[in-house]
Amino acid sequence: MLLRNAATMTDETDERGSARRERRKPETSAMPPVRGAESEEGAAAATPADRAPAGGFRHWRRQRPFVGGLLVALGGIEMFFSGQLDIGHLHVQLGIEGLQATIIPIALLLLGILAITMPAHHVFYGILALVVAIYSLIGVNLGGFIVGMLLAGTGAVLVVAWMGPRVPAPEVAESTT
Repeated sequence: MLLRNAATMTDETDERGSARRERRKPETSAMPPVRGAESEEGAAAATPADRAPAGGFRHWRRQRPFVGGLLVALGGIEMFFSGQLDIGHLHVQLGIEGLQATIIPIALLLLGILAITMPAHHVFYGILALVVAIYSLIGVNLGGFIVGMLLAGTGAVLVVAWMGPRVPAPEVAESTT
């Protein structure tokens, strides 16, 4: 039996669009407590919006393929420095070999960053990163002496295999009969 009293009932809609009724807690006073009041009620009545979100970076990181994208970017950085072989002085290599030794690591770095910042396209970026990482065996000193290729390949597989952010299970409303 549902009560039709608007003061004690509220309508809410869940993800599927079906409405459910939920009881509100009765308010003791008509005025909300003043912020910054020195009373115990004002300190205890702080809303969740007033508090900082717990684990801001942790929450952001779990919403995207962070570890996979980071490994792809690290593989690209390692390939870049192994292709130069002179970390102290950056020099430009001419010809197709020099172009591949520069373009492939930059592409891997860009794909890793894009996988982190745009998680909706993670499969596309992961497949491209895997193809570029395998091609780096030919184009960049055996894929950065194998280490860069393994880092980028492992990261690309993690980016492709990422399942998306977890959605908390909806609470089951109690039915009254």
